Amino acid sequence: MAAGLIDGKAVAKSVRKELKGRITALKERGVVPGLAAVLVGDDPASQTYVNSKARACEKLAIYSEVIRKPATISQDELTKIVEDLNANDRIHGILVQSPLPKHIDELSVTLTIRPEKDVDGFHPHSVGMVLIGRPVLIPCTPHGIIKLLEHYEVDPSGKEVVVVGRSNIVGKPVAALLLQKGPMANATVTVAHSRTRDLSEVTRRADILIAAIGHPGTITADMVKQGAVVIDVGVNRVDDPSTEKGYRLVGDVDFEAVSQKASLITPVPGGVGPMTIAMLMSNTVSAAEQTLLTGI
Repeated sequence: MAAGLIDGKAVAKSVRKELKGRITALKERGVVPGLAAVLVGDDPASQTYVNSKARACEKLAIYSEVIRKPATISQDELTKIVEDLNANDRIHGILVQSPLPKHIDELSVTLTIRPEKDVDGFHPHSVGMVLIGRPVLIPCTPHGIIKLLEHYEVDPSGKEVVVVGRSNIVGKPVAALLLQKGPMANATVTVAHSRTRDLSEVTRRADILIAAIGHPGTITADMVKQGAVVIDVGVNRVDDPSTEKGYRLVGDVDFEAVSQKASLITPVPGGVGPMTIAMLMSNTVSAAEQTLLTGI
């Protein structure tokens, strides 16, 4: 029996609907949430993603700026841009799009962003707060995954969750969120990766399997337990001459085969992706709300 689809577009729409009320309440108090994205270089995927964020802001009437700079920008110039945004009262959220050119120290740039404006949730302060269970601005993709599970009433409590991938953006923070004491957590979490021995044996234990590897079709049907919930974070371009663009997007999971064993599965595209942008909007609104509470 084919798995039920986890519709990220529909859940993201419900998040945006809830945000509209919060944005209206902020505007009534004289605050318009503001997001600034800094794009360095001409990476096509980064340009597409930043443009999607700008469109999402426009639909929600969130103020947005996109600052585009050539790949030749210096470390000092980029730092100055971030410092200026830190001091800009109109901007509540700052993100510097990855990847950055090799001559730029990405951690140094992240450390420059004020934690209360760190809507990507990448600052060590944000990461630490997630780890101790006191998050303020949660990394967007992990937060989106939790929202999807919540919407589809998949309670991780007491379940075995296997996260395949140990990135600072997805793997580590989603594992930390699921480990916490509290709602939509209390899971037994295993983080697997490229050095894991007998990966298939590990993944077959999972009641909830989260694939965040960055390689198309890595998770095959024989690696999945019957009835598991499968969350596919991967977005990979594969050549496909039959399409107008010459490529198509696929996930880290062999969707057709795995969907015959899973109980629920996210498609690619249309699964986790829309949630990442929705949670970025949510973080921007939360950051704006925080300014009213703290006066910062």
